[in-house]
Amino acid sequence: MLDIFIIGAGPIGLACGLAAQKAGLSFVIVDKGALVNSLYNYPSTMTFFSTSEKLEIGGVPFVSNNVKPTRAEALEYYRRVAVSNKLPINLFEEVQHMECIDSIYHITTAKATYTAKYIVIATGFYDVAVKLNVPGENLPKVQHYYKDPHYFAMQKVLVVGASNSSVDVALETYRKGADVTMVVRGSEISSRVKYWVRPDIVNRISEGSIKAYFNSAIKEIRQFEVDIETPDGMITIANDFVMAMTGYKPNFEFLNKLGIQLSADEKLLPQYNPDTMETTNLPGVYLAGVVCGGMDTHLWFIENSRVHADMIIGDIAKKQN
Repeated sequence: MLDIFIIGAGPIGLACGLAAQKAGLSFVIVDKGALVNSLYNYPSTMTFFSTSEKLEIGGVPFVSNNVKPTRAEALEYYRRVAVSNKLPINLFEEVQHMECIDSIYHITTAKATYTAKYIVIATGFYDVAVKLNVPGENLPKVQHYYKDPHYFAMQKVLVVGASNSSVDVALETYRKGADVTMVVRGSEISSRVKYWVRPDIVNRISEGSIKAYFNSAIKEIRQFEVDIETPDGMITIANDFVMAMTGYKPNFEFLNKLGIQLSADEKLLPQYNPDTMETTNLPGVYLAGVVCGGMDTHLWFIENSRVHADMIIGDIAKKQN
């Protein structure tokens, strides 16, 4: 029997593993995807908002060639941390069921069955895209994840949203020769956009290089066209690809299946003790990282949720004693 079963091999799941290892507790980290799967699925050209020292876990230095590290550097860093510390990690193994019998958790995955005294859930929020809920969203040309700009060269690309991901897609595809149009629900580009990028997109829109419809929304998507409701009425534009960068959310279906209690409002906040990160309705089950924010995915990041690892393992260590 394990002391701790950790669900999620992202940066915070790894941080929990490092803290458990330091405390002399037995554990395993299980993830349904690749190591730091969310980071792997980030755009290949991505640069982090945070500096490298704010992305460090377990006291292991993160050395970057730049002030802001890249996706490639982050993948290398977290892989080296996991390998050099010989963390027990089982990848591409999905958790299917969990139940508590006589204060011991029994976890069934696609490959095995485990028993553990404690559970840590660090599953992030990048697996489930927020949908547009409009006709045509299921067409193959509509994408919620973005990898590389070259694919969109010489195409008519519609980018939905005004956040960091939307702006990156718009600028990068524009610079690879795409005809880019943005549809923004609000009246301006988000103030959360990286401070060194926001002037670039604002200037490209002002000069007309990138078209933008503010206070607007997509109403229907067809194979070669998109209908947009604007303040001046409905318009139809020619279109090859729709990049719906509308954000992501935790896998609430998975949390519900595990029995995690969520708030009754639209934020769907998981209920937990902020001093220990232990869930309020499942003793011995802890939450770590961005999954704690529910629909408010801007609440937690790697840099401010790294502390969850020490809070959780510290509380478990007290119970062990």
